[in-house]
Amino acid sequence: MKNLIREFFADFLRLFFADWAARLDLSAVQWLDKEFFPDPPEGSRHEIDLLGEVLIVAPAEPPVTASLLLIHIEVEAPDRTTTRLKPRLPYYYHFVRDKLQLPVLPIVVYLKVGLDGIGVDVHVEELWGLEINRFQYLYVGLPGLDVVEYVQGDNWLGVALSALMNIPPEQVAWLGAEALRRLAEAPLSEQKRFLLGDCVQAYLPLDEEQHRQFERLLHSESYAGVRAMNQTIFEKGMEEGIEIGVEKERMELVKLVCSLIEDRFGPVPEAVRRRLERLPAEELRRLILKIGKAASLADLGLAASRTEG
Repeated sequence: MKNLIREFFADFLRLFFADWAARLDLSAVQWLDKEFFPDPPEGSRHEIDLLGEVLIVAPAEPPVTASLLLIHIEVEAPDRTTTRLKPRLPYYYHFVRDKLQLPVLPIVVYLKVGLDGIGVDVHVEELWGLEINRFQYLYVGLPGLDVVEYVQGDNWLGVALSALMNIPPEQVAWLGAEALRRLAEAPLSEQKRFLLGDCVQAYLPLDEEQHRQFERLLHSESYAGVRAMNQTIFEKGMEEGIEIGVEKERMELVKLVCSLIEDRFGPVPEAVRRRLERLPAEELRRLILKIGKAASLADLGLAASRTEG
C-alpha cells in the first residue's frame, strides 16, 4: 500500500484531502530517506512509512511562512490498532519537525481497523485532568467509505482502493470485477494498471463462494478487457522491457517483485533481494501472481536461510 500511495501521491491527496492538495504543487514530490529512531523505553526502532517534501503554492499566511511542506503518511497495518499507533504520532511529528525544520502535515490511512471515513482526529495527553499536549492529524478510514462513489469515480486510485471500502456482501464479486474492468480501460501505463489492479485483487474480501462468482464474471464477455490486461502483464511481459532487452526487463521485474513484497510484508531482506536478482523472468512473473495471496515470504519459497546474509 505504501508503494501505491507513493506512486499515486497526487491522486491520493486530491481524492481524500482536496483542500490541502490545492495549496501544494504536487507535480514534483521529493521523497526523503526513511528515518529510524528509538521508541523509549523499549529502545525498539520504528520506520516512518512515507515522508514527502512538496512546494507550497498558496500565499503565505502567518504562522505558515515556509515555502516547503513535509507530508508524513502512516499506513495502518493489519496488526496495528489506534491504541498503539496514535501515541507514536506526536513523537514522529516532533522528531521530523525538529530535525528538518519544516512544517509537517501528518496523515494516517486506516485499511482495516481504526477510524472510518475522512476527518481530523485528536490525541490528547493529560495529567490529572490537565491537558499537557493536544495533537491533531488527518485521517482516512477506507472501510467507512461508500464503495459505489469511488468505484464509479474518475480517480483511478479511488477505483483501486474501493476494494477496501464498505462493500455489501452480495456485491463484493461484482464491484471487484467492475473495478478491474475500469482499470483495464484506464489511460495509464501497463505498470500503473498492474499496481492498481493488484490492489483490488489483494484486498477484495472474497469468501469461497464470492471468489467463484468473481471468477465467473471475469470469464464473461463483459470483462474481456480484464483478461486481456492480465495476459499482457503476466504472460507477454512488459512491452517496455521487451523493447529494451531481456536483461533490463528481468531487472524491472525484480524491482516490481521487491516493491510488492515490501508493500505486503515490510522491508525485503538483502539475502532475499539477491536471490530474486538471480531468478529468470518467468519465475519472477510467477511470483508476481502469488504475492497477493501469500501470507509470508515462506509461502513464496523466499524465507531467508541462516546461511544466507
